[in-house]
Amino acid sequence: VQLQASGGGLVQAGDSLRLSCAASGRTFSNYTMAWFRQAPGKEREFVAFIGRSFGATSYADSVKGRFTISRDNAKSTAYLQMYNLKPDDTAVYYCAARYIMGGSSYASSYSYWGQGTLVTVSS
Repeated sequence: VQLQASGGGLVQAGDSLRLSCAASGRTFSNYTMAWFRQAPGKEREFVAFIGRSFGATSYADSVKGRFTISRDNAKSTAYLQMYNLKPDDTAVYYCAARYIMGGSSYASSYSYWGQGTLVTVSS
């Protein structure tokens, strides 16, 4: 499956932003989807995942209550709605997919990756 992330940009602290991850090539509903991010000088970290069947979700503690992951299988697209953004949220955001039921917070367990979209939050 090919993934294309979009929606990043420059926003101010407290603003909202929605990222999209468009998938193509395979049956989207068969894939667990996730978002990771990588800030300058830091390792890639888990943000959220959404299961393929029942849409079960999980979030990193740092974004819980502020970010919402969702998916539209008819559009083959996953989303990350981000509210109340903070400067610490500044990073390149990557969407990822794996053909395994159930999510994971480990980047190594995802086989497919989008190219990343930059989110910059100014204070």
